[in-house]
Amino acid sequence: MSAVPRSILVIKPSSLGDVVHTLPAVNLLKRAWPQARLRWVVNPEWAPLLEGNPDVDEIVLFPRRELGHSPWKTFRWLRATANACRSDLVVDFQGLLRSAVIGWFCRCGLFAGLSDAREGARFFYDKTARVGREHAVDRYLKLAAALGIDTAGPLTWNLPEGTRPAGFTLEEPFVLLHPFSRGEGKSLSAQEAADFAAALPCRVVLAGRTDILPAKLGANVVNLLNRTTLGELIWLLRRARFVVSVDSGPMHIAAALTPHLLSLHTWSDPALVGPYRPEAWVWKDRTLFQVRDLKTPPPAGAKPDAAPDLAAVAARVAAWIA
Repeated sequence: MSAVPRSILVIKPSSLGDVVHTLPAVNLLKRAWPQARLRWVVNPEWAPLLEGNPDVDEIVLFPRRELGHSPWKTFRWLRATANACRSDLVVDFQGLLRSAVIGWFCRCGLFAGLSDAREGARFFYDKTARVGREHAVDRYLKLAAALGIDTAGPLTWNLPEGTRPAGFTLEEPFVLLHPFSRGEGKSLSAQEAADFAAALPCRVVLAGRTDILPAKLGANVVNLLNRTTLGELIWLLRRARFVVSVDSGPMHIAAALTPHLLSLHTWSDPALVGPYRPEAWVWKDRTLFQVRDLKTPPPAGAKPDAAPDLAAVAARVAAWIA
């Protein structure tokens, strides 16, 4: 940056996990230029993730569903947004044509994005950050580094405190189980979720959005499937003794909030989309390991911590929380 920006526009409309991954880089932007007014373009459904965030001065809603495929509605929204949000620095963390167009309309200074932006978006940028196959958090940090920001040191995820679900008490510790994902092939079956919960010797809270509903649940299970807002889910994740989740957006919220996490992966690569904290645990290919082992392989001759099935994984979680 040749001059200190007076205004910054961050473009990262979706999705849940991607918004969470962007938080540390945006925190560094705000720390580098604390006097700049920072706005964030985000889809309405993910706006609760930014509520109360001290790094974000204004949330700009991108009503993608309302705009649909209407060029006229989109143009009117772009014109209104450009008039209200013209910024000295625009940072496109999304890397798609629509995010690049938003940035182009709103720029009055430097426009920065990722080198692997798709749909021709990278041709809109003045400056690009060279990124490759790496974790999303690291990709977005490289974009901050390309702007001359020091990204070394502890990272900060400014997530809201959340809201207590009605009637929920903290009298008894609990494990939060998030067993279902919208991503194809990532979810547990209804029976696996029920069996996993039954194997834990404590209160288990089932949470998340799903069409898969376990028919029979043990007496230790509090079923909050499809019954929490995003804010209530954050509140529960903050207070769980341990979190077990399939690869999903809520898993990434948990990874930002606590090291007491086990992420269950089927086909997805935990090096790219797994938890970011080195202390978190991953189950992949029927093997348990910590995230730090992805970056620093175990010594030669060391054997992986094998967990042949979900029952063994549940037993291991029970031992961790004992």
